[in-house]
Amino acid sequence: MIGGAAVGGGLLIAWWALPRNYPNPLTPARGEHVLGAWLKIAEDGVVSVAVPQLEMGQGITTLIPQIAAQELGADWRQIAVEPAAAAAAYANMPLAKRWIGLWDPMTAGLSQSSDEWLARRFATSQRFTATADGMSLAAYEQPVREAAAAARAMLAMEAASRWGTSWEECEVEGGIVSFGDIRATFGELAAGAAEQSPPDPPPLRPESVSVNPISSEAGASVPDAFPRIDLPSKVDGSHRFAGDVRLPGMVYAAIRHGPNNGSELSAFTPDAAKGIRGIVGAVKTKRWLAVAATTSWAAERALEAMAPQFKTDFPVNSDDITARLDTLLTSGDSFKVAETGFGEEAMTRVDIARRYEVDAFHASPVETASAAARYADGRLELWIAAQAPEQAREAAARAVGLQLEDVALYPMAAGGSFDARLEHDHAIEVAHIAKQLGRPVQLTWSRREEIVRSRPRAPAYTLIGAQLAGGGGAGPLQGVSGGIIDAIKLRVATPPSTHEFGKRLFDNLTPWAAIRETTGMKDVLALEGAVPVYELPSVTVRHVPVETGYPSGRVRGNAHVASAFAIESFVDEVAHESGREPLSYRMSMLGSDVRLAACLQRAASLAEWDGGTDQSGQGLACYRIGDAATGGRIACVATARRGEGGLRVTRLSAAVDIGRIVNLDIARQQIEGGLLFGLGIALGNSPTMRGGLPESFEYAGLGLPKLADCPEIVVEFLPSSGPHVDPGELGVAVVAPAIANALFSATGLRLRRLPLLSGGL
Repeated sequence: MIGGAAVGGGLLIAWWALPRNYPNPLTPARGEHVLGAWLKIAEDGVVSVAVPQLEMGQGITTLIPQIAAQELGADWRQIAVEPAAAAAAYANMPLAKRWIGLWDPMTAGLSQSSDEWLARRFATSQRFTATADGMSLAAYEQPVREAAAAARAMLAMEAASRWGTSWEECEVEGGIVSFGDIRATFGELAAGAAEQSPPDPPPLRPESVSVNPISSEAGASVPDAFPRIDLPSKVDGSHRFAGDVRLPGMVYAAIRHGPNNGSELSAFTPDAAKGIRGIVGAVKTKRWLAVAATTSWAAERALEAMAPQFKTDFPVNSDDITARLDTLLTSGDSFKVAETGFGEEAMTRVDIARRYEVDAFHASPVETASAAARYADGRLELWIAAQAPEQAREAAARAVGLQLEDVALYPMAAGGSFDARLEHDHAIEVAHIAKQLGRPVQLTWSRREEIVRSRPRAPAYTLIGAQLAGGGGAGPLQGVSGGIIDAIKLRVATPPSTHEFGKRLFDNLTPWAAIRETTGMKDVLALEGAVPVYELPSVTVRHVPVETGYPSGRVRGNAHVASAFAIESFVDEVAHESGREPLSYRMSMLGSDVRLAACLQRAASLAEWDGGTDQSGQGLACYRIGDAATGGRIACVATARRGEGGLRVTRLSAAVDIGRIVNLDIARQQIEGGLLFGLGIALGNSPTMRGGLPESFEYAGLGLPKLADCPEIVVEFLPSSGPHVDPGELGVAVVAPAIANALFSATGLRLRRLPLLSGGL
């Protein structure tokens, strides 16, 4: 499907997507009939649901169809998925508003209404459908429900017109429309239903999609079971990713990049590859060298033989990055990004202060960047997994000098992403190669290139100081204040990484130009979660922008990883110094957040919490993403011990409140996956840079957990009437401080740096 094309299906009516008309992006195949921007019904009864978000393992190609099926009254067995190209009808308004400071920093924050208006205008005009920050259901649940409800009414209208009754009296369930003993299938009614005019507003069912986690986990029968649509094809290997695309006459390209901070290709030896069979051609630019051949093996061999060399004016070393963060944390200029309660002036002394360091971390998806392209007759076609497809399409168009309408992007699934596919370097590169060679090409980065070109989550150093009630002076705090915090101040040294990312994504700047443009900028999103969940009299958060000389980007968990680690480690330390039990200490500061209190109590019960006494090996942490009214909560107890070769985590017990649950299995998968991702951050290896390049190019060098390293994981969801919250980031954030606190309980060692074992035990 051509991205942004307006073909087939007529115009959408106002309530179907946005408060104005837009061309319908769906095109019916033979025997299919379009019922709005989200649904097609075939005469054999198959209901195809458009999904404008990238499937990268999070289950969105099940969640959106599930919502449509339940509202429509379809049988789950008749549901199919159609990846939708970027279009105004699928604009992701909530994410556009959340990121308004990245694409329009001058006018962002003028008022709530202006931000809403600007986000709507930007998202629709730019066909912004990016998949990020867990915004998929926030953006699309209501439009999908409305579209499905309208389609249900149109099917009932068609049936009623045949049966001589009113459509309101018809029942629609299980893919059947019925009135008394008269029945008709969706397929039989589809053609006529597509000609009906739907009611305005659409007749939504009374309840949103919701699962009771207690009855489901207790083994009670669940009337609506929605197994993942993508699971069977992923199990049998038939699921198609970008690397599976095969085009007539296609060749395979390999590529080499230099250091990820403005390096230039300085030399290579083309004649060295002459003896390698199957070489089709080489393409070089200022920044990289690629070779295409009839097999990917031949292309890689040719690149190795050519031995490309790169030069860079400012090679980056990890020691230099550490030194900059270390110096600026205490002495650099800062911006106030948050202030609550009595404000900064309320803190007149510091009774306890600690420093926490979080190193950079790669996204490291198992599937490396891959894309296929065909350039012919002044048109470019791209097959690619992109979290921001329209931005990738636009970048490719600019790279090869085409108008946007001359570039088609076919969305493919990603084998993992963790936000790595928000970047689109490989889209630009494959477009160049396809144009230069004049034939279809598939580009797949090697693991080396994936690591070299990765924009890791930015490092963050945090200094936390607290003023305690009645405190003052040095020495143990026990008996002085009972650990009651009067004021707390956080000072975080980290690059303005989200602005830097925004310059690459929205302004199409190179990584080094983005660094220059954002140096010294205040970045609120780079400090997400830095305001503690606890109700404290005074909280101040300051950002110290740091220019490290190395590009940074977005990785699953983002700033929440550093925020949770620093805050929950610090709270544990204050509790210990004050002689307070960690669970009751946290409970005493939660104030009115009864939902997080319930998570803490349930996690403690699941883990048989013993108070975190000396050498118990249990550690506790809790976290909230979002505000008190709508945020998701998690509490986790980690059980760990010192073992052969380092630290062994044996159990993670988590209690989660994500509000209304749409699909319990997918929610559980996201929490469990997040906990394991966080385990990798806690116990893995951060990239070490020498001369602008990572010391290790191997996946094994990241030290990610293997199956044998995975602990027992127990997850329980608490029933909640709150709005649905995406569960993807919660587990990532909470697990590292829980493990650090468990390690202190087990060994008496307090590790204040992530990864925890970066300095050894």
